[in-house]
Amino acid sequence: MKEFELKSYRVEALTFENQTKGAVKMELGYEYSYNVGYSDNNTCRGEFKIKVYDKAHTAKFHLDMTLVGHFVTAPGVAKEVLHVKTYDALFPYVKSVVSTFTVNAGVPPIFIPYIDISEKSIYRVEMPRPEA
Repeated sequence: MKEFELKSYRVEALTFENQTKGAVKMELGYEYSYNVGYSDNNTCRGEFKIKVYDKAHTAKFHLDMTLVGHFVTAPGVAKEVLHVKTYDALFPYVKSVVSTFTVNAGVPPIFIPYIDISEKSIYRVEMPRPEA
């Protein structure tokens, strides 16, 4: 087995607001967050949240989405490695859903930019397991 395998993904939440009138020029803003929850049975759950909005009129145009992926992982792979690699595995699905949804909503497709998180600090807090 490789370091991980994507078993499934799904959109858990998607909200979209488009109250623009006519042809409007927008400067889009993007916010991403990605978190991974690990289990003892070599599985993990990645949660990718994205917000896309018009910087000048956030209330008039915005899209918020949460996409979740479920992975099987190889034993012993560092969580920091899995964090980056599972993000990279889910990003194309997030990008596809956003562009497909927006074009089907009657606006030009939004192609979200890739953010390379491999050089970013990944903050991890290990919670102690409760005593049995």
